[in-house]
Amino acid sequence: MLIDSHCHLDDYEDLPAVLANAQAAGVGTLLAIGIGDGPDTMHRALDIAHAYPDQVFATVGIHPQEAHQATPEHLTKLRTLAADPRCIAIGEIGLDYYHADNPDVAVQQAAFIAQLAIAAEARKPITIHVRTSELATPAAKARYEAHGNPDAAWDDLLRILADHWTPHALPGIMHCFSGNAAQAAASIAAGFYLSFAGNVTYPRSTTIQSVAASAPADRILVETDAPFLTPIPLRGQQNQPAHITHTAALVAALRGILPEALAAQTTANFHTLFPTTKPSA
Repeated sequence: MLIDSHCHLDDYEDLPAVLANAQAAGVGTLLAIGIGDGPDTMHRALDIAHAYPDQVFATVGIHPQEAHQATPEHLTKLRTLAADPRCIAIGEIGLDYYHADNPDVAVQQAAFIAQLAIAAEARKPITIHVRTSELATPAAKARYEAHGNPDAAWDDLLRILADHWTPHALPGIMHCFSGNAAQAAASIAAGFYLSFAGNVTYPRSTTIQSVAASAPADRILVETDAPFLTPIPLRGQQNQPAHITHTAALVAALRGILPEALAAQTTANFHTLFPTTKPSA
């Protein structure tokens, strides 16, 4: 069985069919990401987890693109939702220096740090979103690249984690890992797992593929980020958790192992990271 470590289930109008497709494809567990359309609706993934307790767990968090909404009221809501046993992580949270109309750097960082504190208080892992300005518009580059550094988001992220997260000795996930080997090594040293999404299957994703091939076996996960990032050969269609089989097959091939072995390894890793998700014997 496979586990989809990151999907946005509240984006589907036909959720029962999506979940049935996942089960038919051998995807036994899904982690629904609870960012909603903003903090007002970040509870929706948790509602789904309660409705489908045999298949779905949830996170809650304020996405960096909504960082300006990390008000005291919304942070209180996040803290309350985080206490729910079906919520197993805080996220996706982090930094996004890609869109020119995103909140200011200081606003994003403050929201990130505030949510790290809530996660540490709850003693729950985090799932990280980090997007650089490398492929952004000139306007975004001018706004977000510190001294012309396209990796400013990564540099800021790792610095904040070192100051506000690693002292708590809690783990996390680098969702949709899209960094380089040095960023992968720094993430692993900080206690994170690397989760590979459909973009690892794209022909131009050679750097991500290299990391997927060489990362420690006990620190890798797979995800869909559905309904986004549809993998090859289905690109152009709406993504869904069932399509994780294509991503897993590509990662397995990169590592020179069978898809079944990759499924077993990533499932074991997920249960190590989230012990309460492991089925009782």
